Amino acid sequence: MERLGLGRTPVREALRTLAQEKLVEVYPRRGIVVSPVDVGDLASLSEVRITLESFVARRAAERANDDDRGVARSLLAELPQVAAVDDERALIELDQRIHRHVYRCAHNSYLESTLNEYYMLTLRIWFVALDRVARLDDAVTEHGEILQAIIDGDAGRAEDVMRRHIEGFERAIRAVL
Repeated sequence: MERLGLGRTPVREALRTLAQEKLVEVYPRRGIVVSPVDVGDLASLSEVRITLESFVARRAAERANDDDRGVARSLLAELPQVAAVDDERALIELDQRIHRHVYRCAHNSYLESTLNEYYMLTLRIWFVALDRVARLDDAVTEHGEILQAIIDGDAGRAEDVMRRHIEGFERAIRAVL
């Protein structure tokens, strides 16, 4: 609270939100700790993400408006630049922006908030294995294909590529853990 210059209420609310998102564990009258990263959760998270993100990619391609497509074009233009620098952190940040944009393009706030939660849990696992994962080039290509499918309004392709993307991510993480 002191370092951020905030009162108890905003800090308490932030911690409550983190607990709700399963990022911290609350032990009443004992404290709060960061939740452990459980790689065993990868299969369960992947099941949910494959189903929901494939569906949301289909909806994004069907429902994206002109502004959504403009943002997708901007993200698509960033991909080669980030890939060329070989900066894993920059790629993760772009990955987040792309996935969140796909969620937004579906224009379903319930799907968007649900998928943001699952994405954050998956991201924690990715950070554990980041230095050993070798499929970053595939991820860049798949991101480009998903964005292009949304721009083109190709719902089937968006769905298929997103499914392949998440399945590939799970395989790559499993291979190194």
